[in-house]
Amino acid sequence: MRYLFLFFSFVLFGQQTNKVDFLVCNAKVTPNTQSRSISGYVSYEFKVCKSIDTIKIDAINMEFSDVLINGKSVKFKNSGKTLDLFEGFKKGKNTITFSYSATPKQTLYFTGQDENLQIWTQGQGRYTSHWLPCFDDVNEKVIFNMSVEFRNDFVVMSNGTFVSNQYNSKGNLITWNYKMQKPMSSYLVMLAIGNFEKQTTTTKSGTPLEFYLDKNDVSKFEPTYRYSKELFDYLEQEIGVKYPWGIYRQVPVRDFLYAGMENTTSTIFAQDFVVDEIGFNDRNYVNVNAHELAHQWFGDLITAQSGKHHWLQEGFATYYALLAERHLFGDDYFYEELNDYAEQLKRASKTDTIPVMNEKASSLSFYKKGAWALHVMREDIGAKNFQKAVKKYLKKYQYKNVNTNDFLKIVKEVSGYDVENFKKVWLEKSGFEIEIAQKYLSKNKFIQDYFALKKSKKSLAELTEILKSDAYYPIKKYIVYQTRNIPFEERKVILETALATNDILVRRAVAESTPVVPEVFKSQYESLLMDDSYQTKEIALTNLWKNFPDERLRYLEQTKEIVGNNDKSFRLTWLALAMNTENLLEQVKANSYNQLLNFASENYESSLRQNALELLLQLNPNDEKVIELLFKATVHHKWQFTKFGRDNVRLLLKKPQYRTLVEKLASTSDETMKELYWKFLNEK
Repeated sequence: MRYLFLFFSFVLFGQQTNKVDFLVCNAKVTPNTQSRSISGYVSYEFKVCKSIDTIKIDAINMEFSDVLINGKSVKFKNSGKTLDLFEGFKKGKNTITFSYSATPKQTLYFTGQDENLQIWTQGQGRYTSHWLPCFDDVNEKVIFNMSVEFRNDFVVMSNGTFVSNQYNSKGNLITWNYKMQKPMSSYLVMLAIGNFEKQTTTTKSGTPLEFYLDKNDVSKFEPTYRYSKELFDYLEQEIGVKYPWGIYRQVPVRDFLYAGMENTTSTIFAQDFVVDEIGFNDRNYVNVNAHELAHQWFGDLITAQSGKHHWLQEGFATYYALLAERHLFGDDYFYEELNDYAEQLKRASKTDTIPVMNEKASSLSFYKKGAWALHVMREDIGAKNFQKAVKKYLKKYQYKNVNTNDFLKIVKEVSGYDVENFKKVWLEKSGFEIEIAQKYLSKNKFIQDYFALKKSKKSLAELTEILKSDAYYPIKKYIVYQTRNIPFEERKVILETALATNDILVRRAVAESTPVVPEVFKSQYESLLMDDSYQTKEIALTNLWKNFPDERLRYLEQTKEIVGNNDKSFRLTWLALAMNTENLLEQVKANSYNQLLNFASENYESSLRQNALELLLQLNPNDEKVIELLFKATVHHKWQFTKFGRDNVRLLLKKPQYRTLVEKLASTSDETMKELYWKFLNEK
């Protein structure tokens, strides 16, 4: 997964995994949308290997009934965090069954309403125990077979192979049955329910792929899932171990907490990556797609024993995603990304002093320094030896837990590599070895040329010739940005040549680096409104609107049908410009304002709501509707949006006039909003 909170080493039940082995879970669960709760019936097969007084199953704030071990009713303790079993089990194989219910405050999320309802989980780390009694310890691996009962007009997904549907003759309920063949850690168990459409294909090796989208997004299947089959075929061949889970499906959900999550067989990812043909050029799913798929081997098939070894998951997934993109887009793309990682790590090293092999390391270290470490190793020992070592590592530890030394030992056996020095420099030492990294980067000619250009002082004529050449686009972007402070008369040839490249990213650099548009450059700059990039269109519209007041109505009319990407950023910019256009009809301005209010409502995702609220707070923060919408943001499940709401509420409440308005609203609102208003009014 990308940019996720990291799981740490939890040793509370470390002793239990040595004495008890949970083997198979069969669970039938029923989510309840009205109460935002879940209930179910669970059975576990487990084996007692050594004498133990109490067996614990993680279960956060759950209620239990009908607890039976080996068919007999037993006493138990519910601590609020665990279900504690202390009688009725014997050495050898046992079975426990029970019913449970829970109203999770996290991990199981209900979003949208009616036909837009979605239910999904995010168990990363140790959080599945908020909705399913299971195991926070990642070293306890279980075969999970899930049955999910829900309304028959929705699609339900879980891990593993879909087995069957069972219809309830008494109502509109249907049970979806899914079955796993192999064990996995509990944090990888998932549910996803929604109004989804499906497309399928099959990989070279015969693995079925399932792609899901919301029914409203069916036109976006191809650009959203572009290269998916190629990524799968490449990774399976490059890793050298057949995909281990039988089926692979992917589904986007609204307001997902991160970019994606590699639940075994069934990746969930953020709706922001659902794009059309134009949106693909601004932000696409390719890297996240490859990253989550790589996790099916690195993280799911083998799982790090503790947070200290988390890089074995994130570093590997990040690096293999880059290798997959190299296969699609070529060496120059690959080295440009590696160079970008190196620059990020170099900048962060001033304050980021925790090494990779530490459970408190940053995401940047786990992901990108981990990837760099693997690149250095692969270059040093050769691609064939690296592939041989990875294949042996995966085969030896499949469906088990691993640590860093397990991997390094195999690398040494295969290649004779000095793994102790590697470990010391790349995994145990803080900071980033930028000089060493640059030596590896300089194996690529594009990077050589890029580094040379940054050190040189070339004339405008020489820079223009480079723009006309087949140099890779980052070099051309660099030239555009580096010349932005040169007087326009001198820079004009640079801009015109850059536009003539017809490269979307080079042309976007022209849009961004030229906020002041001279009259003589107007028609050429206007061509940016036609680019296949919503980002470029938005920048160009804003700058043209600012530079040519007499042309504002024409620009707004030309672009009024454009919505943009999932966050509707272009449309929001259009609405803001419209409301600030003097000679626009008042009715159009009123409609624009009402559309902003709608976008800030609970009908939409948090990214759109936040962007709309930011504009509304500039336009009319004292509007009662805006106040209500801002306060509603403070209770959203996505922490980034919640923080935005709370920070702005607290800032505004320092103003007496605003506080008076909120007090008035608190006296006339329903109980839910009244409680929310007073929660902040009473803060000290």
